[in-house]
Amino acid sequence: MTDHKITIAIDGFSSTGKSTVAKQLAKELSYVYVDTGAMYRAITLYAMRKKYITKDSFDEESLIKDLPSLHLKFVFEASRGFAAIYLNEENIEDEIRTMQVSQNVSRVSALSGVRKKLVSQQQQMGLEKGVVMDGRDIGTVVFPNAELKIFMTASADERANRRFKEMKEKGQEVSYDEVLKNVEERDLLDTTREDSPLVKAEDAIEIDNSTLNIDQQFQKILQLAKASIEAHNK
Repeated sequence: MTDHKITIAIDGFSSTGKSTVAKQLAKELSYVYVDTGAMYRAITLYAMRKKYITKDSFDEESLIKDLPSLHLKFVFEASRGFAAIYLNEENIEDEIRTMQVSQNVSRVSALSGVRKKLVSQQQQMGLEKGVVMDGRDIGTVVFPNAELKIFMTASADERANRRFKEMKEKGQEVSYDEVLKNVEERDLLDTTREDSPLVKAEDAIEIDNSTLNIDQQFQKILQLAKASIEAHNK
């Protein structure tokens, strides 16, 4: 039997636990994990730092011009148990998880210039297979031929509640209503943007985890992954 590694694409709405299960899956299978959402958040943080994004404006042209000078990479950190994202050699893993970045990331990820740069990088990262990648367009655009595609969803209320608890645990001052509004706004932007909108791939397996805990979700997806790997090793 050959040791045929596969590509696992996990797409879905914000705060459905895509990153959590993708990290678990990659660790269990000894695969590489790539958090594409972190890549879009990194560019969003950069745009905010440069004042390309303000409360009332978005200087898209200046951001696009800067893209060639932006360097993104993932570096494994034992203390976290996963690879943190670096922007131009700076670890920004914690900074990209704030509500401010969440409120702007969908606008940045809608830009064709940004998507073109990051999709190219993501495809390079997955050339060797043996990769678990999560995002919004992995199974439709980045890896349309992925052997296993998962599409994750949950109610907006449930997702907002999870996100709210997570942010409060990190000491961030946010209200539940603020988080729910952000979840709903991101859903609208992600599903209606012109370039690579969030849609379920025809051959993706949909998982609604509204009533699943983290372990139940992981076990369900792990069994799907093992079955796919076994099928492709025959």
